[in-house]
Amino acid sequence: MSDRPQPLPQLAKVRPYVPGEAPKAGTGPSYKLASNENPLGASPRALEVYRELAGKVEIYPDGGAHALKAAIARRFGLDPARIITGAGSDEIFLMLARAYLGPGDESISTKHAFAIFSMVAEQQGATPVIVPEKDFTADVDAILAAVTPRTKFVWLANPNNPTGTYLPYDEVKRLHAGLPANVMLVLDGAYAEFVRRNDYAAGVELVSQNENVVMTRTFSKLHGLAGLRLGWGYAPAHVIDALERVRMPFNVNLIAQAVGVAALEDEAFIQRSLSHNETELPRLIAGLRKLGLEVGDSVGNFCIAKFPATRGRTAADALAYLKARGVTVRGLAGYAMPDHLRISVGTVEGNNAVLAGLEDFMAGK
Repeated sequence: MSDRPQPLPQLAKVRPYVPGEAPKAGTGPSYKLASNENPLGASPRALEVYRELAGKVEIYPDGGAHALKAAIARRFGLDPARIITGAGSDEIFLMLARAYLGPGDESISTKHAFAIFSMVAEQQGATPVIVPEKDFTADVDAILAAVTPRTKFVWLANPNNPTGTYLPYDEVKRLHAGLPANVMLVLDGAYAEFVRRNDYAAGVELVSQNENVVMTRTFSKLHGLAGLRLGWGYAPAHVIDALERVRMPFNVNLIAQAVGVAALEDEAFIQRSLSHNETELPRLIAGLRKLGLEVGDSVGNFCIAKFPATRGRTAADALAYLKARGVTVRGLAGYAMPDHLRISVGTVEGNNAVLAGLEDFMAGK
């Protein structure tokens, strides 16, 4: 018998999430390109609402987030009764795991998938099953081959973070068609708004027509509200019922709810953010390739660059070099990609800074 309280045994396997690092304060300008945040900030209207509510924080929020759900439903043409809101889409992943996963269950994700998928499974005592990818892209056949009678979830970030790749909608439908009816397909659409490909769809239709598909979205990326922690999901009615039974009361705070509504309604800011990404992402990728780096195509608001294994020129060396110059990007060793860095689309100045820094780094300056 232990002489002190013991946590659940499965927690020993859980590795705490490590977020992107912010630059340390210094004398010169600094740029954070490590967390895929909106480089333009947040909607002016959203910030105005934030300030208006500063004197009302003693009031409990609407526990059902009805105004926010109604705003989401209006924008995307959805049934508000089938929407769940959370403190970021992370919390919705946790609610799904709490409602459906337990010891002995299996949860499938791909080799370079978002780390939270495995984390919430391990927290519940379930087994994360990691399947290989093809060219940093989810492999439908590999996923289907990994399904067993113990499988409860297939997690698919589409587009995927950190690789920036995506599955065309026909492939997503093929994946769903191959799953047993009792296996949940979770489509994480955190970067869905950035995709400009004709063969892509976030999954609304698939959720609407089936009983085992959930789609999640976030306000952290396009809308620039990462600091408020706000996300939402669209799911069948029976899934919403289960999630509401594990959701904590008042899980989305008063300010986040109201600011989320304002952000959805600020079309000018949304379009400005998308236009910035459509201009700066190709410029960033082209600039990195010009330096001789291998850079994958990306449909998100970030890209990944592969560095050589040569001592002094590795991804870890580049990460440290940029950090010393006041620029932080994301190392990917924790995603089984030790030779890569993920670089968010920043401001024009931030993108110039990372390109100039890497030019000097590759030249050995």
